[in-house]
Amino acid sequence: MRSIVQSMNSAYPDIVGVQVAEHGPDARVVTVTGEVDALTAHQLATILTTQLDGARLVVVNLDGVQFLASAGLRVLFEVNELAARQDRQLLLVCNSPAATRTLETAGLWEHFTFAADVPDALNSSS
Repeated sequence: MRSIVQSMNSAYPDIVGVQVAEHGPDARVVTVTGEVDALTAHQLATILTTQLDGARLVVVNLDGVQFLASAGLRVLFEVNELAARQDRQLLLVCNSPAATRTLETAGLWEHFTFAADVPDALNSSS
């Protein structure tokens, strides 16, 4: 059963959108659209950390990301490390050419666990 937990009101709604959906009692999907940069990365960090506090699995859907700056990379890396320390799972769905290019160029691709799409992430979680 899926229900929307929250659609985040951004201080920069024309730059980034974040929607959180609950998938069962222990899984959340955070869908990010637009640009994750120095202005918006802190908001994403807060949302992802909050979701890790309430769920064992957090899927971050980056398919709608048009720009991923180093501040966004740092947030994803730090939240991934936090998930590992808390024995939780963070999975990325990343079919966005811009986000993929940034992760690969930064050499961070191998530091994350990826799924082909959100249903795959929810089904393959352990």
